[in-house]
Amino acid sequence: MSTVLEPRTVSTGTRDPRELLNAVQPQVKHLTINVFDSGMTLWDREIALLLRDNEMVRDMAERILGNAVMYMLTSIERPDWHLGVGKLVDKGVHQIYLDTPVLFAFFATYNSGEFKHHAPFIQRRRDGIVLRTADMLRANGFEPDGELWAVDGAECSPCDNMVPDSH
Repeated sequence: MSTVLEPRTVSTGTRDPRELLNAVQPQVKHLTINVFDSGMTLWDREIALLLRDNEMVRDMAERILGNAVMYMLTSIERPDWHLGVGKLVDKGVHQIYLDTPVLFAFFATYNSGEFKHHAPFIQRRRDGIVLRTADMLRANGFEPDGELWAVDGAECSPCDNMVPDSH
């Protein structure tokens, strides 16, 4: 017996990653003092954390985080699409996954509270999935940063989007 997954329709009203990430703020329920004590928006918080843990300038951190949000939302909205993220954009994905109060709020807002697991394979794929993923993000209404996706165009972060609750 096989199960056919229907694409989820998430009415975000915008395709701006900054607005989409900031929109999850009302759903943040855990460690709220840690998350909100700086007075920053969620976008600025995740950027500050990326800058704290990586050697990059703010512009690069914003580009990476924006594309990570696009990727994560597309993996939720289009579970039937086979996606793959490169090393560079994956830094943004990992940043959101590490900030679990924000991560849980993200899934509460955009995935009916259902968690999407992150269980990478050891070996990186080299089949061009990263470049195809940028095309899929475009098809899903986003404007991905082609340069970021081209950096790792042939090397996918070793994740498996074929499992419905994984990205």
